Amino acid sequence: MAKLFIAVACAIFLAAGCNNVPVVSLTGSDGKTRLTFELEEGGLPTYSLFYSDTVVIRNGRLGVVMADDDFSGNLTLDSVSGPVEVNDNYTLLYGKTKKASYNARQMVVHLSNSYGKNMNIVFRLSDQGLAFCYDFPGAPGENKFIIEEKSTFSFPEETVAWIQPRAASKSGWNQTNPSYEENYLMEELLSDLDADTNGYVFPALFRTGNCWVNLTESWPDRNYCGSHLDLIVGTNELSIAFPEPTEGYTNGVVYPRSTLPWQTPWRIITIGSTPGVIAESTHGTDLALPPEEGDFSYVRPGRAAWSWALMKDGSVNYEEQRRFISYASEMGWEYCLIDVNWDRTIGWEKIGELAKLAENKNVGLILWYNSAGDWNTVTYHPKDRLLTHELREEEFSRLESLGIKGIKVDFFGGDGQSMMDYYKDILEDAHRHRLVVNCHGSTLPRGVQRTWPNLVSMEAIRGFEFATFDQSTADLVPSKATMLAYTRNAFDPMDFTPVCFTEYDNYERVTGNGAELAMAVLFLSGVQHYAETPQGMATVPDYVREMMSEIPVSWDETRFIDGYPGSHIVMARRSGEEWYIAGVNAEKEPLRLVFPAPIHTAGTWTVVTDGETLRSFSTSTVTADAEGKITVEVRPNGGFVMTCKNQLNNL
Repeated sequence: MAKLFIAVACAIFLAAGCNNVPVVSLTGSDGKTRLTFELEEGGLPTYSLFYSDTVVIRNGRLGVVMADDDFSGNLTLDSVSGPVEVNDNYTLLYGKTKKASYNARQMVVHLSNSYGKNMNIVFRLSDQGLAFCYDFPGAPGENKFIIEEKSTFSFPEETVAWIQPRAASKSGWNQTNPSYEENYLMEELLSDLDADTNGYVFPALFRTGNCWVNLTESWPDRNYCGSHLDLIVGTNELSIAFPEPTEGYTNGVVYPRSTLPWQTPWRIITIGSTPGVIAESTHGTDLALPPEEGDFSYVRPGRAAWSWALMKDGSVNYEEQRRFISYASEMGWEYCLIDVNWDRTIGWEKIGELAKLAENKNVGLILWYNSAGDWNTVTYHPKDRLLTHELREEEFSRLESLGIKGIKVDFFGGDGQSMMDYYKDILEDAHRHRLVVNCHGSTLPRGVQRTWPNLVSMEAIRGFEFATFDQSTADLVPSKATMLAYTRNAFDPMDFTPVCFTEYDNYERVTGNGAELAMAVLFLSGVQHYAETPQGMATVPDYVREMMSEIPVSWDETRFIDGYPGSHIVMARRSGEEWYIAGVNAEKEPLRLVFPAPIHTAGTWTVVTDGETLRSFSTSTVTADAEGKITVEVRPNGGFVMTCKNQLNNL
């Protein structure tokens, strides 16, 4: 009876308008999210998405075009199945929460084209938003090729965007683009964006009316390319776009190819009344595939020392790496990353010695690799060691025998289907040899860290190293720090490589020390590679070093407190019985923040923030007032971290 009530009262109805156009509707369990699907004139499939009284998407297009079939028009609605409840409880090794739950209502519309071929569109509507994908039944084993996906996201007028442009394939330094490393456009009218570009990457953030929206997608299961967004000229409508022809593994497939049956990646729309709903959401991993079979207990999330961030190529030598291994050990960090050309400047024999030293100090070594192939002209080594399964088995066996704990693989070649498969090939073979993986010069994770927990991070951001390359990027670090929780870092690990208390060699650091410290809490990565050097860390107060040695990367709970992308952010995260609250002020004026404590406690909070200058620190204690609120003053481009231990009672 309950299921019947849901089906009749909450979910599906077929209505006939003046043209007898079928309309199908689905409402979320909270009553705020609502989806409509309809076939417009000419059998064109469209959908609309609503949140409370706000139109989020109006008449977005749906459908695909195959090499031998067209499912973008002249379609017939054969039937509708569902709704059925989808409930999933799962764990994550690191990130904003360890225990996640997903509850949605699934509806499937069954369509056929003018040739009688079938396509299903699967919709999942939850309190967090909407996800949809395409499902093709048909004769098992039949080969199919998709040449165009018609999915669009049609926003209302006056919608504003925080969105990253996409670089052209084989452009940039040594032809290493696209690598998701452009600066975000911040709070731009969607209609004012340049449509004559290489498009825009996921994830993207939007504000329309009183609603906030994040667009992203799930990782393809060896049957699709990674996609991005194109703006349709003269509209507020973004369409799914495929990679350029040059974005594949050598002689590999670029565009979607699979045998039937075939389900495409999820298109994921997360919505809420504040950007904090996105910052707290796990929608991106909710739609990811569950973990592959096997024992992932060797995956140890943690922190890493890394010499290259500030000291570049010249630091990759035996003596310097000995010093950084000792530094990681003294800080209580789990890893030390040895970067480019280690096989040339240190060599295998000495790497073995460093691995033994690291093991004795309870530090795991991570070694850098060039993804190689013909997709770029980078000459850094080791190169050409990961291109085939046989080569990877040989290399990873050697690493495992030395006690190496992970690899960093750099300079990938785009989003073609064969390149996306190459990522999975590396993860699969690395898992067999108990190696964690970090990818740089890469695509977006798209939730694949749930499927392959040995993926501890991906770059896909114009992160810290770029701030040491040009002043314009350095100037944007504070505002970027207030925005990434809703965009790039919303669902996926991000190797921004934060925290630098010293100066850059050639450019000015505009962030205060408090903001740098806050990024260790605000940014999420399975392994957080810290930029600061041993000599720099030696200059900060003991209480800062102690905090840097204790900040975890795996959180049990995350709560958004306050913020606006590009302006400021305050987030609370809990690990065990300890809460951390971190904030950054990217404005040009001091900011007085008054916010409710995330917990009831009779204890005090220890606050570390900027001192008299942005290059100093101060520490103090605060307690919540009678209303349970905390007051913090934050300098322009400054920040803070505050902690409370041992006296906690969760709300």
